[in-house]
Amino acid sequence: MRKLLLGDEAIAQGALDAGLSGVYAYPGTPSTEITEYIQNSKLAAERNVHRRWCCNEKTAMEAALGMSFMGKRALVCMKHVGLNVCADPFVNSGMTGVNGGLVVLVADDPSMHSSQDEQDSRFYGKFAMIPTLEPSTQQEAYDMMEKAYELSEQVCLPVLMRVTTRMAHSRAVVEVKETPRAENELNYDAKASHWVLLPGNAIKRNITVTGQQAELEQRAVESEYNKYIDASDHSLGVIASGIAYNYLMECYPDGCPYPVLKISQYPMPKELIGRMTAECDAVLIAEEGQPFIEDLVRGVMPGNAVIKGRLTGELPRTGELSPDALKRALGVEVREGYDSCEDVAPRPPALCQGCGHRDVYTALNEVLKDYPNARVFGDIGCYTLGFMPPFKAIHSCVDMGASITMAKGASDAGQWPAVAIIGDSTFTHSGMTGLLDAINENANITVIISDNLTTGMTGGQDSAGTGKFEAICRGLGLPEEHLRVVVPLPKNMPEITQMLREEIEYRGTSVIIPRRECMQTLQRHLKQKKAQEAKK
Repeated sequence: MRKLLLGDEAIAQGALDAGLSGVYAYPGTPSTEITEYIQNSKLAAERNVHRRWCCNEKTAMEAALGMSFMGKRALVCMKHVGLNVCADPFVNSGMTGVNGGLVVLVADDPSMHSSQDEQDSRFYGKFAMIPTLEPSTQQEAYDMMEKAYELSEQVCLPVLMRVTTRMAHSRAVVEVKETPRAENELNYDAKASHWVLLPGNAIKRNITVTGQQAELEQRAVESEYNKYIDASDHSLGVIASGIAYNYLMECYPDGCPYPVLKISQYPMPKELIGRMTAECDAVLIAEEGQPFIEDLVRGVMPGNAVIKGRLTGELPRTGELSPDALKRALGVEVREGYDSCEDVAPRPPALCQGCGHRDVYTALNEVLKDYPNARVFGDIGCYTLGFMPPFKAIHSCVDMGASITMAKGASDAGQWPAVAIIGDSTFTHSGMTGLLDAINENANITVIISDNLTTGMTGGQDSAGTGKFEAICRGLGLPEEHLRVVVPLPKNMPEITQMLREEIEYRGTSVIIPRRECMQTLQRHLKQKKAQEAKK
């Protein structure tokens, strides 16, 4: 059976067809569509596959580990910066090992289309000493999921699968299985001595996992996804990983005249790389992301081959790799595309018309005119666009949840007023612990939880704390009199500004919750309501 699928959708379908029992994730571009596809899958509904969003990537990783502990196959997916959030359980999962197959899918974002950095998740796979897969096509992404679960259960380790934005968000026809594999049965084979990481147990597991590295490398040498394709012209060899191999094939539709080593499974197949560096005068390393392979080749490979790539300037050091960039490095003619149209005005991103965040920033800017040294600490979400004109309202945005803790730190340094603005989904993702720190010290900060009742930036997924924020703040110990709720509308501007002034003047921790539904999800809900009424 053939389907036209995004790379993300091919991964999701591959996981379902491999006997998936649960997907655990927090929405993050470019990985979001994997979970959404499973949520909308008829097979997933029939099998009651777990498919609800988690509060953050750490809780997702830990829940997936729990499913693996019971012998079932689990998938946890995230974008690259989400791997930082779950680094503690992720790295330790290499020590515990797995019972049921566990795949950690990470979507990296070269060129930072919707991200803070160009982090390359392959380094995490090497650091955790677990196998890593990197598909070069959508078909390979689908096929790899079954192989990933088999590999995970064979070596009793989680498997990291790394894709990038272009793979995740481009479509291709994929051949899929007619009959999905059955789910694993519950089993109780997980050994407590592996999973209880007391030092005595962890030391033994560390020796075991370290001892597996030679086997994992040999598996990479023998993998169907790593292949050495010889050619007559040995003046150059090309090592291409993941989607870069796809780009290389675009450069040479009739076949590459140089030897090619395709790498899509790690640890690095040193035996195959050693052959290329010994036989070729020069080696060009084409990889999407940071110079991961290039660094390792320079450090450990024999031979006198000249190594070329991102570090030597043949390929761009930052941003996405592209077929044209690879053509230039190979000396292949690049066809010129359309001329840029200089008459088209740039359209920077902006908050939607009618968005409640707009009214929050309008009120905040009005109030802070009276406080020339005020600092507003922002966070990750739609409301980060408050940095842009016409608002120019925030002074920092570092990572999920940093607004509250940075405001507290600034207050500790003597800054006043220190204001934090954070969204509803980000608050339950990473903001609650920072607020607890602030409340415990009664830090002199004002926290705005701008609640639009959804995870707006990634397309309107459910927000974990909807309807619970007041209870959460009370439970953390916030005084009732400094927990304020308001509807952000132009007609309520006097109320909002008065509220902000009162809480800024209060010398302690206060929380204001402006609450109004996201315009995008509101329109969607109204359409759904009309459709339902039309059926009656």
